Amino acid sequence: MQDEPTPIELTKSVADFLRNDITPLISGHQAFKLRVAINILDLVTRQLTREEASDAAEVARLRALLGIDGTVTELNRVLAERIAKGEVDLSTQGLAEHLWATTMDKLAVDQPNYASYKRELGRGG
Repeated sequence: MQDEPTPIELTKSVADFLRNDITPLISGHQAFKLRVAINILDLVTRQLTREEASDAAEVARLRALLGIDGTVTELNRVLAERIAKGEVDLSTQGLAEHLWATTMDKLAVDQPNYASYKRELGRGG
């Protein structure tokens, strides 16, 4: 266990520093590259913040769907293999719900400001 600040706090602090203190000082292509870097730091912060809970929920859904245990990577590999073999499809109970929840979790990290994502959050999934 590391002492504070946490990796989440560190990445957020660097992004905030770049956004608030450095962005006003530069322009042109360098400003564009800076915005890209800030977006990457924001994405990493969201990943760190959400990863443990979303992975745990995904594993729980996959265990229920597949009837086996494993890591998120192993279970996703098995799911992909079963889909490829035609053993599992959208008529399989729980698959569509799992895919939807997984997609929403990924969008929460990758594109939290995506209009369709926000609309679906407002619907309650």
